[in-house]
Amino acid sequence: MTVLPAGDITDARGRPLHDLRISVTDRCNFRCVYCMPKEIFGRDFAFRERSELLSFEEIERLARVSVTLGVTKLRLTGGEPLLRRGITELVSMLAKLRTPEGAPVDLAMTTNGSALPKMAQSLKDAGLNRVTISLDSLDDAKFKAINDVNFPVARVLEAIEVARQVGLGPVKINTVVKRGVNDDEILTLAEHFRGTGAILRFIEYMDVGTTNGWKVDEVLPSAEVVSMINERWALEPVTKTEPGETANRWRYADGAGEIGVISSVTNAFCGNCSRSRVSAEGQLYTCLFAGSGYDLRKLMREGISDEDLAKALTGHWRKRDDNYSELRAALTPGNRKRIEMSYIGASPSISARPAIHE
Repeated sequence: MTVLPAGDITDARGRPLHDLRISVTDRCNFRCVYCMPKEIFGRDFAFRERSELLSFEEIERLARVSVTLGVTKLRLTGGEPLLRRGITELVSMLAKLRTPEGAPVDLAMTTNGSALPKMAQSLKDAGLNRVTISLDSLDDAKFKAINDVNFPVARVLEAIEVARQVGLGPVKINTVVKRGVNDDEILTLAEHFRGTGAILRFIEYMDVGTTNGWKVDEVLPSAEVVSMINERWALEPVTKTEPGETANRWRYADGAGEIGVISSVTNAFCGNCSRSRVSAEGQLYTCLFAGSGYDLRKLMREGISDEDLAKALTGHWRKRDDNYSELRAALTPGNRKRIEMSYIGASPSISARPAIHE
């Protein structure tokens, strides 16, 4: 194996590549109406064949080469990553990776939590560091309507607790807030997770993909979320530990933990974005709102060397000039193709479907 030179690479805007998010499957056991609605992803929908997906060896290779270029954080996503058969084997393979300085990578996973209670310990034993779990509502009827498979919120809460118990933490909870849908649950959610050690992160409703019917007036600005919580429990700002962090962090003055807010709409953080994403079949996307990808699977299956793969990744990243969130206001609806969130493991955003009010 070729020993690759170490060193960060930067894009056209001077942003380094530090985070790699890898989708391991395009399948999910939920049919969330904002992401994989049943009318599109029904029984007859043709998901990717196993042979089309990156193999574990290909994922490990891509991650290993990326780590030589400055990547320090790996996140496994989907679809629902726990549906990928043998996922603990992949975790074990990735957990063995080391940066050029000899440090382990930060290995995390985003999941809907449905299979986590029975898999949490094996994932921890395999080397997974932490999990992020999506939860948009504590109201059982609303949550079942969102996931559209009648999955109860109690089982996601169980997953959060089991993850905490086995040490997959700090557990992060991603809650997308949509005005008029679940903004009335902000204080309820904050109170539920205060003092538990879990970090609740409120995400502004974003125009990821094209299926969620996004409208800017349905966005609840993060500043309002922070203000609302601060009126009930005093908050203090927490300094970011790394420039590329997406969340602005706040801690409770009484020591009951912290929250985060992710403000892609009202306070774009494109200037510090250090993330790239790889779809389940090996397309590299340099922005959450990208319209096209770069075929890494083709390169690897044609026999490219590690050295040339590193050069290909470097060349593609150096041309990167993405800043969609900074430009959003100047773009008109429908004038830009965007990859769907289920395809590249984006954070979810809740649906506009009336049923979730029931």
